[in-house]
Amino acid sequence: MRPTSLRALAAVASFAGMRMRRWDFVAAYLQGDLEQNEVVYCHAPPGYATLGADGKPRVCRVEKPIYGMAQTGRRWQRSLFPWLFGFGFTQCGSNP
Repeated sequence: MRPTSLRALAAVASFAGMRMRRWDFVAAYLQGDLEQNEVVYCHAPPGYATLGADGKPRVCRVEKPIYGMAQTGRRWQRSLFPWLFGFGFTQCGSNP
């Protein structure tokens, strides 16, 4: 996260009378949601059976964004922006 974005979030919290207790921006993007009709599968994680009873590779359906997904950051952005717009912020046209 850019320092200017961090300052903006701190200003919003202060303006709204909120207390900021956590600063975990490394994993914050995992709080986004997949789109309603979006279906994503991945290989089974280490420690799980990689082959099913029929001998075919086992896959898992992803319900929430996880590390390494290409679209994870975008999903978090789609949940964060409406919240920021609700406080009157607007997106800068020169730096979308």
